[in-house]
Amino acid sequence: MTTGTNRIMDEFAKLMTDAAGAAQGVRKEIETAFNAQAERWLNSMDVVKREEFEAVREMAIKARDENEALAARIAALEARLAGEGH
Repeated sequence: MTTGTNRIMDEFAKLMTDAAGAAQGVRKEIETAFNAQAERWLNSMDVVKREEFEAVREMAIKARDENEALAARIAALEARLAGEGH
C-alpha cells in the first residue's frame, strides 16, 4: 500500500509542478500583454518618456545657468559704462 500511496503522491507532486509552471507562463503572458497595452495607452496620450524628460530638463538647467551668467555680465558692463559716463 505504501508503494501505491507514494506513486499517487509522486503523480500529485508532478501535477502540481506542471500546474505551477503553467501558471508562471500565464502570468508572464498577462504581464507582457498588460505592458504592451499600457505602452500603447501612454503613447496615445503623448506622454514623454523619462529619458526624454531628463534630457529636456538638463537643457533647461544649462540654459538657465547661461542666462544667469549673461545677466551678470550685462550688469557688470552696464555698471562699467555708468562709471565711465560720470
